[in-house]
Amino acid sequence: MTSLTLVRRIKARPSIVFEALTTSEGITSWWGPDAGPALLAELDVRVGGRYRVRFRMLDGSEHESAGEYLEIVPNKRLVMTSQWTVGGEPEEAGNISRLEFHLEPIDIGTKLTLTHAQLKTEASCVSHERGWTGALDKLMHRFSLASAGDHGERG
Repeated sequence: MTSLTLVRRIKARPSIVFEALTTSEGITSWWGPDAGPALLAELDVRVGGRYRVRFRMLDGSEHESAGEYLEIVPNKRLVMTSQWTVGGEPEEAGNISRLEFHLEPIDIGTKLTLTHAQLKTEASCVSHERGWTGALDKLMHRFSLASAGDHGERG
């Protein structure tokens, strides 16, 4: 198993960023790796609750992931499982990975650290890194780009 970690500095308070991570309207504004639309965001944001997000890429392919919320600390931390239910990275078929979002207040707004852990292969990790980079870039754009050069690290 392998993992990746990406860091962004976002020009919005942690409560605003947390809302973008935990509401259907927030998720559909940034989820997905390219400029294609998020089609669906069904969220039951509580420990043990489930979520489902579907997006269409510019090439027309549709992808859907779903999972369960494991830990929720409002405005600070969100931990959930993730599994492709439609499309996605073929090497991840049947695998349940782990997403962690950490929010920390900083002078310009929020330092967001995303860790996607328990990915099966290095190739899958590279693919997910590209996907999350595109999605987080859209999230940053939503709040006005803060730091274009802060692309994080792999773990």
